[in-house]
Amino acid sequence: MQKLTKAEEEVMQHLWEVQRGTVSDLLERFPEPRPPHSTISSVVRILEKKGFVGHKAYGKTYEYFPLIDRETYGKRSLGDVLRDYFDGSVSRLVSHLAESEKLSATDIENLKKLLDQ
Repeated sequence: MQKLTKAEEEVMQHLWEVQRGTVSDLLERFPEPRPPHSTISSVVRILEKKGFVGHKAYGKTYEYFPLIDRETYGKRSLGDVLRDYFDGSVSRLVSHLAESEKLSATDIENLKKLLDQ
């Protein structure tokens, strides 16, 4: 599975939320100032070439839908972060999260329970 650019990932986030939609549907989900319709259309076509998005044609209108679910992409992305930034060490990743994200006592307790299982 290929990595997505920031723009591609943003479009995918919107598509995962709506599940099916046209470029105009996706564009409505962007905050102002919205990117041009042609930009979103180009990104969607790139996502389709990469195998992340499929479409169904209704005449000249295309309805797009995700071919990769958010969880699958998230797991792969987390694996990349783990490998690229933490040398594959889960303990270094968790340590970083604990230090930089200021984990709550509840978060730490939940992590302990997960580790005990």
